[in-house]
Amino acid sequence: MSFLRFAVRRLAEMAATLFGASFVIFGAMYLAPGNPASFLLAGRSASPEALRAINAQYHLDDPFAVQYVRWLGQVLRGDFGRSITYRTDVSRLLVDRLPSTLLLISMALVLVVVLGLLLGWIGAVRGGGADSTILVTTTFAIGTPSFVAAVLLQGLFAVKLHWFPTGGTGEGLGQMLWHLTLPAVALALYLIGMLARVTRAAMLDVLGQEHVTVARSRGVRDHQVIRRHVFRNALGTVLTTGGLIVSTLLVTTVLVESAFSVGGIGQLLELSTTTKDFPTVQAISLIMVALFMTVNLVVDLLHPLVDPRVALGPRKRAA
Repeated sequence: MSFLRFAVRRLAEMAATLFGASFVIFGAMYLAPGNPASFLLAGRSASPEALRAINAQYHLDDPFAVQYVRWLGQVLRGDFGRSITYRTDVSRLLVDRLPSTLLLISMALVLVVVLGLLLGWIGAVRGGGADSTILVTTTFAIGTPSFVAAVLLQGLFAVKLHWFPTGGTGEGLGQMLWHLTLPAVALALYLIGMLARVTRAAMLDVLGQEHVTVARSRGVRDHQVIRRHVFRNALGTVLTTGGLIVSTLLVTTVLVESAFSVGGIGQLLELSTTTKDFPTVQAISLIMVALFMTVNLVVDLLHPLVDPRVALGPRKRAA
């Protein structure tokens, strides 16, 4: 299978999966306990006429299929509906909050990739005390949940040392980077440990292979062997963890943004869930699924380019 056909097939699979996910997300909100009308009334009694007016405004009396088709059509046009809580377009809420979340995830991702690969490289190549120290450090990192890391970092560096703000997002790029440093570290800590372990194991596996021994016996310099033969071959294994890393970042962003009062998508999702703001929850859930699928698509397309041994398309069964 050519790379172009492989890419087209993966795009078609992603579109079909996204369509299925949209159905599940809308169905889950439809079946969820509670009713948006009860939140709008805020516990007050309402006349049957007022209740019918609310149901008509949000099309709550329509059959499930009709509501789903209408919602999907609006989403395809970029209209996610109107927030029940904030009484404004959900698209506007997303535009206001998405930059903070994307910047936070980008900062965490940079920390994960740089430190995870570096620690994994050093542990595999140097061994000895350096490897033992990295193993202990990464074990601590993997065993520390993001919300625990958030509390520890906030207490030490914000409350006690006053090096960073305790929360908020700040204004302007410089202020945002300063405010989001601790949340990014809290978000990245677990994944740094995980990526370092994966990188170390993959490189140790390649180091024991025959072609590495042959290259060294021919007098190729050690740093060239590590860079060209070991790290490059191990990169395919490391790359497959990309989807897991991004999905973990998306999920834990909700906890970290709430801990640091970052006005991003994660905090908006938490608030919208508690207030049964169905249009906002549906929009954020669909965007998170789309982001996760996009990252997986990029990983799948990059994997054959990084590692030519990877076959394109489904494997054929042996006769």
